[in-house]
Amino acid sequence: MSTFRVSVSKDYLIFASAHFITFRGHQCETLHGHNYRLGIAVEGTLDDEVRFVVDFSVLKQAARRVVDAVDHKVLLPLRNPKLVITDAADSVHVTVNGEPRYVFPRRDCALLPIENTTAELLAEHLGEQVRGDLAAQGLTQLTLLELEVEESPGQVAVYRRALDHER
Repeated sequence: MSTFRVSVSKDYLIFASAHFITFRGHQCETLHGHNYRLGIAVEGTLDDEVRFVVDFSVLKQAARRVVDAVDHKVLLPLRNPKLVITDAADSVHVTVNGEPRYVFPRRDCALLPIENTTAELLAEHLGEQVRGDLAAQGLTQLTLLELEVEESPGQVAVYRRALDHER
């Protein structure tokens, strides 16, 4: 049985976000931002009726939803053991290695269930969001999802997940 790969990488699948990464020991880089770009690809068999893997518009809409959730936000990793992130009513307080460091307006933050805001973990998190979206739409012929996050030109992290068990 033949399989096919389709991908989407559009100029509007970008998001501008601020973040910082914690390193080994007690090191933490300063807050800075990137203009990230997202690309998505799926593999699978052709749908019996319409004869495509998935409608490009479905991929674009799923990708756009995850991009919109993090665009113009400070990306904060909730599972980082070096951080204490307190989500107050109108603000988010961040303590790094026991020292108060940042206070952000709550509306400007994306609290993410990841360990660090690396490009790899962002790709995994966003990829899982897209996977859930596609699964909810009943796309059972998909066998692989690949999502890439480009942090800056020439610096890309790619997350790949087999979807065979989704069938």
